[in-house]
Amino acid sequence: MNTKKRIISIIFALVGVGLGLGVLPALWDLFNVENVTWLTNPIVDALLGALIFLILAELSAGWILRQLKAVETYLSNQSPSYLLFGSLGTIVGLVLAALISITTSNLPGPWGTVVSIVLMLVLGYLGFRTGTTRRDEWRKLFNARGKKPEPESGEVLERRAGENYRKFKLLDTSVIIDGRVQSIAKIGFIEGTLLVPTFVVHELQLISDSADALKRGRGRRGLDIINQMKADPDIHVEMYDGDFEDMTEVDSKLLKLAKLLDGVVITNDYNLNKVAQFQNVPVLNINALANALKPDLIPGEGLTVTVIKSGTERQQGVAYLEDGTMVVVEDGQFYINKPLDVVVTSAIQTAAGRMIFAKPAHQQKSLREQNPDPKPAGKKPTRK
Repeated sequence: MNTKKRIISIIFALVGVGLGLGVLPALWDLFNVENVTWLTNPIVDALLGALIFLILAELSAGWILRQLKAVETYLSNQSPSYLLFGSLGTIVGLVLAALISITTSNLPGPWGTVVSIVLMLVLGYLGFRTGTTRRDEWRKLFNARGKKPEPESGEVLERRAGENYRKFKLLDTSVIIDGRVQSIAKIGFIEGTLLVPTFVVHELQLISDSADALKRGRGRRGLDIINQMKADPDIHVEMYDGDFEDMTEVDSKLLKLAKLLDGVVITNDYNLNKVAQFQNVPVLNINALANALKPDLIPGEGLTVTVIKSGTERQQGVAYLEDGTMVVVEDGQFYINKPLDVVVTSAIQTAAGRMIFAKPAHQQKSLREQNPDPKPAGKKPTRK
């Protein structure tokens, strides 16, 4: 018998002793067995009550331990401010219930006790909900009243996590398979804890067992990246063992977990990004980050590209920069598989990324030769 189960048995036995001493004598009177001296003995009543509740403890210990584990998991995932304000709200609610119970304790019969218990349950719950759902307002109120004076020059300001800081960054399947999150986390651009839920790992396992060779390779790559990040001392990765049995979609589970933990979802999935925005769940999109880091090119700048295929329009050619940016070259289909100097004419941003339009540089030179710049106006030369 483990320690927790033993403690549950002791608590049940003590409750049984109390109920045996308080309830069994009335029960013996009800069945007219008060003449049986050995049965109406207080020691026997206490032992019978303890025995009955020990049997109940043995039958219900497994369920109680599971519920306690669920409560521990829930509380361990909550922020310190959530627990603090929830506890303070519960205490305030119970104190109010105790004060009100002073006036209701004089009710006839058992009603005084019943009303007191109901008041404690209701006001305690309302106090907990008020403390946890409005904790941002309580925190601002306490900060306003206990505001510290401005530090003198030369003092180092205390650094603390702001209201926009979120500890847990939840990884979805697409961003794990992509692999770039490992490099970003390793160089320190993602703070906090990378959280990988078990249902995401299970989806990667299903992909790695697919009959399609391409999907199988992607799934195995994702599992390898998880193991590499977990073994890397520079990356803080944790696993989440919980699940949501009432949901089947991994994306829905991920968004619900992000709401419960007040976390951020890291993804490359365009549709998941849109759904998360609709549900007010913060998202970090690796593709959006990559597009933001691409250098800006303005019209007139020169590039050297290699046209690899024809474009959709007549005589267009398509080339790609090292970061994957598409370059559409006018009259570029005549220079396929050849290095070509081009001049940027315009650039647009699309949902798929940046697209650059350019012309061959020698065409620009020939245009300048055909239309030379006019000579600057000045004095006419004088005749000698």
